[in-house]
Amino acid sequence: MSTPQHTAVAIIGGGPAGLLLARLLHHSGIDCVVLENRDRAYVEHRQRAGILEQGTVDVLRACGAGERMDREGLVHDGIELRYDRRAHRLDFPSLTGGRRVMVYAQTELVKDLIELQLASGAPLLFEAQALAVEGADTGRPLIRYTHQGREQALTCDYVVGCDGLHGVTRDAIPECARRTYERDYPYSWLGVLADVPPSCDELIYAHSDRGFALLSMRTPTVSRLYLQVPNGTDPADWPDERIWDELEARSAIDAPWKLERGPITAKSVLPMRSWVVEPMRYGRVLLAGDAAHIVPPTGAKGLNLAVADVTFLARALVQRYETGATELLDAYSGICLRRVWRAEHFSYFMTTALHTAQDQSPFETRLQLAQLDRVTTSPHAAAELAENYTGLPLA
Repeated sequence: MSTPQHTAVAIIGGGPAGLLLARLLHHSGIDCVVLENRDRAYVEHRQRAGILEQGTVDVLRACGAGERMDREGLVHDGIELRYDRRAHRLDFPSLTGGRRVMVYAQTELVKDLIELQLASGAPLLFEAQALAVEGADTGRPLIRYTHQGREQALTCDYVVGCDGLHGVTRDAIPECARRTYERDYPYSWLGVLADVPPSCDELIYAHSDRGFALLSMRTPTVSRLYLQVPNGTDPADWPDERIWDELEARSAIDAPWKLERGPITAKSVLPMRSWVVEPMRYGRVLLAGDAAHIVPPTGAKGLNLAVADVTFLARALVQRYETGATELLDAYSGICLRRVWRAEHFSYFMTTALHTAQDQSPFETRLQLAQLDRVTTSPHAAAELAENYTGLPLA
């Protein structure tokens, strides 16, 4: 094994959280190295989120990563809720004082951030598998990893784990020093990409006695669509025609409307779970994004929570290297977890209000409809949903 190299901040994980943190640190002149387990092609093409909160959009613009997003992204001023064969639109700007969201696929955001990282010359190592993080409670933690067929070592001042639910960074926190909270849902999403223009100008969230459906998009010519399905569903059991028929049935309303159909290019099943680990910092190891928390995708919070984590963390690290102060680093876990639990609650609300459990009683269905009626008839309830959906202000 070679002599360990050293950097100020070592980032494990080259997804949006790790790449954005590297970009923010580079802007402030702080050295960092990004270790990504997968190859570049895989990272740039894995399908994930597509809804960016107002705060996420603002951060990307401020760090120079918003040019293509502003050119190709789709600004949305609201969403549509469908239930009981009726459609109700929520107008975000009027409910939030002007806040809105942007539809821009995570795949495209990751491509933009990778290009910026490589252009800057800052180290970004693909196919660099982190094996272990050692010395979390020391002043010089060490990462053991493999790259180009050799085991190597990297020491640093701080380790930031952006390596997701199954990453190794979290294991650097002793079990006795961390606590996990989780909830698994009794259904999943069948997600598809289709080469067909969207059937709607804005996202449609549909509640029906057949289950939940979401009609979304990636571009003006590509639709992203989801169906609630039982856990363990095999996408092969859903031929294209069955998918289109079910989407049409679940989003039907008593008004003129047509679901556009076309060739489906990809299918996958997404599990639904809520998961949080506390604290998000132990010694010189900090967790961000999916390494610290998972939300069901119904509320479009996952990517945006990761951005909020690393935006605050970048500020904290800048304070540390410019002034020597650690007040923001010491506050990192507590401040981020307040936002995380708010997003967990919102995602839980959206999920349980819109999905139909297999053993759900008629009474429970009526409660769901009553809740949806309140959101669409009460300005206060509508504003609460809109404020959470467009994103709470960054700390």
